Parts: sequence; structure tokens; C-alpha cells
Amino acid sequence: MDNASLDPPIKPDGIADIEKRLAAIQKKMYDGDFASAEQMTAGFLGEMPDHVDGTYMLAVSQRQQKKYEAAQQTLNHLRALAPEFGRAFQEQAHLYRELGQANNALSAYQMATQFNPALDASWRYQAQILEAQSRIEEASRARAQMDYLAKLPRELVAVLNYTHEGKLLKAENICRHFMQKNKRHVDGMRMLADLGRRLGVLSDASFLLEMAVEFEPDHIQARLEYIEVLRKQQKFDAALEQASYLYTKYPDNPLYQSHMAINHMQSGNFEKAIGLFDEVLKKVPGDPATLTSKGHALKTYGKQDAAIKNYRAAFASKPDHGDAYYGLANLKTYKFLESELEAMLAQEATPHLSHHNRANICFALASAFENNKEYGRSFEYYEKGNALKCQLASYKSDQMTADLHAQAKFCTRELFDKHKTADGHFAGCQAPDPIFILGLPRAGSTLLEQIIASHSQVDGTQELPNILATSRKLRGRQGAKQLYPENLHDLDGEQLENFGQAYIDDTRYHRADAPFFIDKMPNNFRHIALIKLILPNAKIIDARRHPMACCFSGFKQLFAEGQEFTYGLEQVGTYYKDYVDLMDHWDEVLPGQILRVQYEDVVDDTPTQVSRILDYLELPFEQACLDFHETKRSVKTASSEQVRQPIYKSGLEQWRNFEPWLDPLKEALGPEIMARYPI
Repeated sequence: MDNASLDPPIKPDGIADIEKRLAAIQKKMYDGDFASAEQMTAGFLGEMPDHVDGTYMLAVSQRQQKKYEAAQQTLNHLRALAPEFGRAFQEQAHLYRELGQANNALSAYQMATQFNPALDASWRYQAQILEAQSRIEEASRARAQMDYLAKLPRELVAVLNYTHEGKLLKAENICRHFMQKNKRHVDGMRMLADLGRRLGVLSDASFLLEMAVEFEPDHIQARLEYIEVLRKQQKFDAALEQASYLYTKYPDNPLYQSHMAINHMQSGNFEKAIGLFDEVLKKVPGDPATLTSKGHALKTYGKQDAAIKNYRAAFASKPDHGDAYYGLANLKTYKFLESELEAMLAQEATPHLSHHNRANICFALASAFENNKEYGRSFEYYEKGNALKCQLASYKSDQMTADLHAQAKFCTRELFDKHKTADGHFAGCQAPDPIFILGLPRAGSTLLEQIIASHSQVDGTQELPNILATSRKLRGRQGAKQLYPENLHDLDGEQLENFGQAYIDDTRYHRADAPFFIDKMPNNFRHIALIKLILPNAKIIDARRHPMACCFSGFKQLFAEGQEFTYGLEQVGTYYKDYVDLMDHWDEVLPGQILRVQYEDVVDDTPTQVSRILDYLELPFEQACLDFHETKRSVKTASSEQVRQPIYKSGLEQWRNFEPWLDPLKEALGPEIMARYPI
């Protein structure tokens, strides 16, 4: 993941000048000269109209001069620029408070602390408003947060603030400097771990949090964060152990019951998870987050009717709960009631709807209009939902293209020849267990997994993060230069074998007793060289789908996390083109080692393709692979309901309904890619 930043990229020689100008504006504000500050900020924004900190300073200066209408317009622009900028919500709350709108101010202060818990003023004014409304328990919680910030070293308050404003490198530098002098400071360790999590370095984050809970076993927040990082690493046994510690100590606490439920769900124990969600709902009736989580568990468990009931109950309890609306849409087989469609439209028109809920509702509306064959309105909401997600994404298309080109540049035949042993085989771990299904999301990989996992000798697992984690370990930097994948040339046979064995050991948790297992992380196509060097006997299947169908299906899908390249037609088209180019390279340097399976061929002639796949995997034919829709197993991807049905052809041409709006996608794919799959 690229380092996030709220502000647009600036040439290094301009940074000092910009910081100097902002400091001068800030001094005017500290001196109470808000008229001069406004004038200076307006000039600054004339040159950089989308600068977040400058826009924030303008809003403050306008409010301080009681130019409330102008301040509101500036805040509207600021929230469009940075939808999760905590200080924007705090400033909005200050404006509401001065206008005498206490309830609106309270909601805005709460949003401010959700996005930036370092904002002391937001906690303070929350407490005051809540006390005035005799909501003493809630006010007490807000004051407890104030006390926590007051006791926190000022360096860590700065770290917290910079982290939640997306200025991760500043935050990391301050935090590392602090930790050099305070090596056992648990809150410092938590914040450094959070930075590691945001930067995708989960192993470092996990290590820091493991030490934190060793130093302070009763530090609840550290343990909760440790659970979350373990879950992201898919170390579900370890996460369950940590959740059990809290659940055993506080068995009636609904928060810890909920964490136990989520960990049981991730571990595949859906009956226990659903039972615990029910216990939470007894204590917190109608809690929308719990109802939605229970809906997800039921969906994955194959109980669609019960899932629908819980999703509906969630937005009945909280009408703006976008996760529940999208939970229904993501079933792929659900048709919204007219009343539900009207409710979503009303929520989406609400100006104070959170960015997260708005994005979820936009995708749900797009799905609803598509089902109603109102394709123009459907595309409008797909486009709006993707634009909302893109605002918060750190994805850079040019950087991804460069990364994929680096794979082709450095992962040559010479690389593989260098790592061959005397008998002509590759070094590395010789285990034949893994079957990698890779490619792009929405290309039919879940269908292939369901077919292959129906075989008695193959365990289906899920999208495993282990290869991506190994690539991050190798990434490193030498100045501005990234070492991976060039440093694959420097590894010796023992290192390759150790990496491969670690993969086999670390994925053991996800398997049952079959001799082979599937890893269907689609993004592993970027790292086929790494896979074949550390696991030379692994099988690799490239799940390919028509570029227009695949790319538009990705554009339509609201992924839980990752896959940020799908949040724009040009982006997803460029990514597909780069993927095909890289797969062509792998075919050249690893001839005959990758099986390409075209989704359309599987749909058109399933028996032939199943036989072809099993032959490649050197597995005997089993009828269960053709009767895959009868296989009982949990499926966690967006295609979970579709693979529980027999093969159908209706989805092949769905993109054509939207063809009038897809020219940017065709242009990004380019004529060469389109020539392979003529329209």
C-alpha cells in the first residue's frame, strides 16, 4: 500500500515554502487577526484550491469572523476533499454550536472523534452538551477520553493526530523517536503498531502488540487491537485465544461476546458465532452492527433467508446503516422491495449521511436499479459509489504499472535458471500441496475453487494473505529504491526453502486432512516468480474472463478492503491490461506451468473444462466436481450465493446493458486487449 496523505503530491523544493506560508497564516490566527488570515488563505488557495489544511484554515477564519454562510460553503468543500478529516467535523460542530444547534453539534463532534480521537476540544464539548441533556453516562465516557489525552505524552498526542490525518510518515518518525527513549511504553507500541497496520506491515504490528499485552495483560485496547491484527493475518486460532482471554474474564460484556462471535465466524464455527451474536442482541436489542454481522455469518453459512431477515432488522433499527443495505445487495440474488428502494433514496439525499454509509447505499441503489433494468440510473450510482471510495483510496495506477513492469524486468529466465539445482529442478520447498487460483477478482475464481474443492483430495480455504506478506518482507528499501523483486536474485536455496516451508506451516490452520489445498488470493498473479521459487511444485491456475465483463463486474463490486484499482473504469482497465501483459511474461519464462481457464469456456462446456483442470492437477475425475453446487462449505467471497447454484449463462453478457457508459474502460484496455476478445 502506498503511504496515504491528505494533501496532493508536492515537489520537495516546494514543501518548505508551503509550510512557511501555512505557518504565517496560523500565526495570524493565533494572534486573533482572522481577517488577515482569511485574506492570506484565500491567496494561498488561489494557487492550491484543493489543499486540505489551507481550506480548513479558511473555514476557521470565516467562522471566527461570524461569516457563517461562507464558512459552511468552505466546510462543504473541505468535506468533499477529505471525507474523513476529523478537524473538518470538529469545525462543523463549532459552527453548529455557535448557531445554537446543539444536537447537530453533538453529532458532528462525535464524528470528529470517530475520525480523529486526538481532538480534545471535540471530547470536551461533547461532554458539555451531553451533561446539559442529562446524559451523564455518555458524558462521563467523553470526559474519560479527555483525561486519557491529558495524561498521554505530547509526542504521542501528535502521533495520534498525524496518523488520523493520514500523515503517516510524520507520525512514524515522531513515534519511533519516542519509542527509542520509552521502549516499554504500551500506548507508544500501540500507535506504532497501528502505523504498521496502515502501511501493510502486519508482522511488525503483530509483534508490537504481542509485546504490549505481555507488558500490560489488562490493557484492554491493546488486546483488542492485537485481535484485529491477528484476524487480518488470518491467524484465527491466535485471535480466538486472545478474544477468549477477554470473554473469560468478562463473560457478560457484549463487546467481548461480539469479538468471540466474529472470531468463531472467521474460524468457520458459524453455529457458535450465531449463538454469541444472539447473546449480544439480548443485551443490546436491535444493535445494527450485530444484526449485520449475524447476517454475514448466516449468508456465509448458506442460510440466505435468515441472513435477509437480519439485514432488514439492522436498517429497520438504524435507517442509515449502509452496511445492511449493501449486505442485501451483495447476496447477488436479492430484489429490493419498492419501500426499501425509496428508503435508500431518502437516506442518500440526506446531507449529513456519513461517507461510509453513503458509499454502501450508493452501491446498493445501483444494484437495485440494475435489477429493475434501469441501467442509466444504476450506472449513475455505481459511478457515484466508486467516486466516494476513490476519495479515500491511496491507490496510484502509475505506481502499480511500474511494480508489475518490475516483475517482468527482473523475473527473467535467468532468474529461474540461477535457482535450479544440479538435477534441473528448482530449489525451494518441494511440497506439492498448494493450488493457487489467481487473476483478477470477479473472473470466476470462486467458481473454480468450488469445483476443485469438491474433490475429495482438495481442501478449499480462502484468499490467503501469506504470499503477499512474504513479498512485503522482501520489499525493503535502499533510499528511494524498492529492493523487491530484484533481490530474488540474491536469495540462496536454503532461504527459498525456508520461505516455502513457512508458507506450508502458516497455512496449515486453514486446511483439513486433504493432501492438497487451494489458495485463491487473486493478487498473487503479481508474485508468480516468488511462488515458483519457494514452492516449485505448486500448481497455478489463471482464472481469466472477458475484459469488459471482468472489469465492469469489479467496478460494480464494493470490496470490504483492498482491490482499490476497481474504483474507476480507467483504473480497472489499465490494471487488467497490465495483468495480461504480466501473465504473457510468465507464460514465456515458465512455459507450460500455468493453466489458463477461461470463465466463458467453463460456463459453455463445464465437463470438458473440469476434466482439463483435473488432468492438470493430476487428480482422478470425481462426479462431485461437476455437482459442485451441492458441496456444503462456507464461501466468504462476493460469489458465495452464485456458486451454490448450477452453472448459468445469464451473467456472461450483463456488461452490455451498460455499454453506452463504458467507453473509458474500452479506451483503457486498448485495442490489443480488445482484439483478443472481440465485442
